[in-house]
Amino acid sequence: MTTFNKLYKKLQQVIILSKILKFNKNDSLKKKNIRIGIAFLILLAIAITIYAIFEKSGHWLVEEDEFNHAKWVAVLDGQSADLERSDYAANLLREGKVDSVLLLGRRTLRDRSNSEFYVEDFMKQGAFDNNVVFLVPHDDPSTISEARTLIPWLKKHNVDTILLITDAASTYRVKRMFQKLSGNSPVYLTKDIHHITYNPSCWYSSRESRKDWLRSWAALFASYFETFNIDTLTAADSSYYRPIKSYADYKREVRANVNMQKLLPKLEEKINSNSEKESAKESSTEKTEKPQKAEPPKTEAKDTSKSTAKEQPKAKEPAKDVKKEQAKTAPNPAKPQAPAKAKK
Repeated sequence: MTTFNKLYKKLQQVIILSKILKFNKNDSLKKKNIRIGIAFLILLAIAITIYAIFEKSGHWLVEEDEFNHAKWVAVLDGQSADLERSDYAANLLREGKVDSVLLLGRRTLRDRSNSEFYVEDFMKQGAFDNNVVFLVPHDDPSTISEARTLIPWLKKHNVDTILLITDAASTYRVKRMFQKLSGNSPVYLTKDIHHITYNPSCWYSSRESRKDWLRSWAALFASYFETFNIDTLTAADSSYYRPIKSYADYKREVRANVNMQKLLPKLEEKINSNSEKESAKESSTEKTEKPQKAEPPKTEAKDTSKSTAKEQPKAKEPAKDVKKEQAKTAPNPAKPQAPAKAKK
């Protein structure tokens, strides 16, 4: 009996140990399945994030508003050598969708700015009124500087709605910064001009689009720090280093600044060159006309000799008549004269 009890106890211990081992195996399997599920979820999240980055993040940077007409349009600086923003604004002005244009440009050469070069090319796009195109020079090449230059002027002139033209990847950031610095007015609109440098649907396909995408996201994050706890601008907060003026005023100013003393030597040189050319032409014409002038005197001499020859016989005719009269009155010696009759 004792041996049987011992065997029975050992068997119970074995059974208990096997149950414990089975439980541990099931627990480890469950933990393994949980780990696999978590890894799968992580991979799925990564895949969704990558898809969103490649397909949707390009569109998140673009803010496009629909409009039929706007009184003002502002062309921000930073356009390429094709001047695609100026061309887009010129088309809007030509079609009557906007009434006035503001061309912003940073200072480049001492007292010159990009706005001066932009406006010269802009006026060649059509027969625009000089009083509806404005130059907006600014000194700092940044969007916040452009906002600080333009917003006080807009508030001073009671502008209610304005269209901001910039590159597509900067539309959301630019609109947010202008709204943050302006407050409730004016109302800002943005538009994607669909330039070839950036395509929001496939920004990763070209080098320029990838650069614009990365630069725009970095600028967007930086703009949150720049506009954090910033005050709105008023009409008295003007910060431009040169006044905003129309193209008509700009032309009058340029004409007034022309130095006539510098132009006088050039005018004298031009007058002298023109006089030398005229004298050379006169001498060449005289040389060509000399052989032609030698012939007319011969014809004139012939004409004069003929006329004198014709006039001389007319002068001799009276002399013949005198001789005939003298011959009638004079006695003829050949014929004998008849004797005179005696008087009775």
